[in-house]
Amino acid sequence: SVEVPPEFWVCWSPLYLQASQSFEHYSVADEAMDYRILHMDEDQDRMYVGCKDHVLSMDINNITHGTLKLFWPASTAKIDECQMAGKDPTHGCGNFIRVVQPYNRTHLFMCGSGAYSPVCVYINRGRRPEEQVFLIDSKTESGKGRCSFNPRVNTVSVMLNQELFSGMYIDFMGTDAAIFRSLTRRNAVRTDQHNSKWLSEPIFIDAHLIPDGSDPNDSKLYFFFRERLTDNSGNTKNIHTMVARVCPNDIGGQRSLVNKWTTFLKARMVCSVLEEDGTETHFDELGDMFLLETDHPKGLLVFGVFTSTSSVFKGSAVCVYNMADILTVFNGPFAHRDGPNFQWVAFQGRIPYPRPGTCPGGAFTPDIQTTKEFPDEVVTFVRNHPVMFNPIYPVGRRPLVVRTNADYRYTSVAVDQVTAADGNYQVLFLGTDKGTVQKVIVLPSNDSLHEDLILEELEVFKVSPPVTSLRISSKKQQLYISSEFGLSQVSLHRCQAYGSACADCCLARDPYCAWDGLSCSRFYPTGKRRSRRQDIMHGNPLTQFTGGNIKIFYGVKNNTTFLECFPKSPQASVRWLIQRDNDRRKEVSHHADGSKTRALVKRRN
Repeated sequence: SVEVPPEFWVCWSPLYLQASQSFEHYSVADEAMDYRILHMDEDQDRMYVGCKDHVLSMDINNITHGTLKLFWPASTAKIDECQMAGKDPTHGCGNFIRVVQPYNRTHLFMCGSGAYSPVCVYINRGRRPEEQVFLIDSKTESGKGRCSFNPRVNTVSVMLNQELFSGMYIDFMGTDAAIFRSLTRRNAVRTDQHNSKWLSEPIFIDAHLIPDGSDPNDSKLYFFFRERLTDNSGNTKNIHTMVARVCPNDIGGQRSLVNKWTTFLKARMVCSVLEEDGTETHFDELGDMFLLETDHPKGLLVFGVFTSTSSVFKGSAVCVYNMADILTVFNGPFAHRDGPNFQWVAFQGRIPYPRPGTCPGGAFTPDIQTTKEFPDEVVTFVRNHPVMFNPIYPVGRRPLVVRTNADYRYTSVAVDQVTAADGNYQVLFLGTDKGTVQKVIVLPSNDSLHEDLILEELEVFKVSPPVTSLRISSKKQQLYISSEFGLSQVSLHRCQAYGSACADCCLARDPYCAWDGLSCSRFYPTGKRRSRRQDIMHGNPLTQFTGGNIKIFYGVKNNTTFLECFPKSPQASVRWLIQRDNDRRKEVSHHADGSKTRALVKRRN
């Protein structure tokens, strides 16, 4: 395989995408309003988006059709207080919507930063989308413990059985981080306050409920975040990516950890490259993550986008983790500080029963119904040993994708599982801080390493703000992208962009597309044999049609032939060679302005 230089990437602009009818864009206003895709409901064909003073209910078929807009600003008094406190009037003293969760069949629960005074309401969205109902249906209530005060600080949330679980900062000053259960008929529960063993200046990224075996009582709620941890000397603070988990049915301890999690554990997630000299280059900062479900719960894959925090080395990477490996670490040894320098070591003492971190009423604890029944030694152990000793390594112990010395960094990720003629492939959609989305496929190579191919790079905004979130609808075959300035929607596949030749279609190596005998079009696994002209693994047109992967055009003497400047896909290259009479063919310089010359054109992979 040959590495494709950046100048051969297919980079489609919004103008081109719109002309190809594969692109839509929406914004409330021309100003920066910090849009975040907060909830996708494919059953109702709706997507809920939060931004400054507004929440949007959008049709996932087309985000420009039938968008319902709800205006919910902060109160004038709170805006005045916010500005008096010296906060940014534009990017701080508004009501930035950060929590949108389904509450029941007709209502959503929504929270915003409220000009540094978080507030929450219930929204009536109707039973069916065609009702066109979208209105606030309750009095405003406090959002403290549900949404961060500062809109620039992430809030993550999950609604389970009408209980809200949030990862956020609980105070105005932004010093008290917590994983908090609220909106509950039971007692509120949170992480141990100001305990750096539990949370140390975290930046929350995402949260998901993930099964652990067949018993639903054993399911855990996982929070993914990065935090600043002190080294062994207690001075330097290093950023590490962590994953923590709690049992949703945890109601705290009886005598110790009252109204605190008694099942809280966390482990480090490593994304690094091992150099030939044995040094390890770490990508420490988790920026976004995506869960890809498989047929088996323990086969769940966790994709993470990471960036480097080094002052001398800048880059980003994508690492993928197997849920089975994550469970192995949480079932492994606990970390313990010991010795004169308080070095981290594996705990060697007796581990109490039930094992710390186990959920009550599950397969391993049928005789214990609530966490208040846990023995005191279990609760004490959790309080003092919340960290697992072993880190979680990615599949293959190396990143899936690495980008260094590039003028961009990855900010977000979404993944689609695609069936092609020669197997199943994972297609990664990677948002960048330059406002583009790269469509990447990762192929195995002979030496157990991976080869990643950029199938397309899409400019999805007229300006170039960082991509803040990505969502995929496999049902609709659409990708949704948000940024400071608005939202865009693009099709997962634009097969017509690869040209009208079989070789071009094959060289594109896009699992969504195949040559159907007439054109490059959407590939359907259940189609007839003639729709299976596709070779993702090798991209070799020789195996797909007669004529090889070289196209030769002959120009007529004293006439002109137009020579295209750019290949139809990043996997092809264009060379121009000119031959006069019996002379040897000579390569013609590449003119990006589309100039014409008399030439013999040779196109090859």
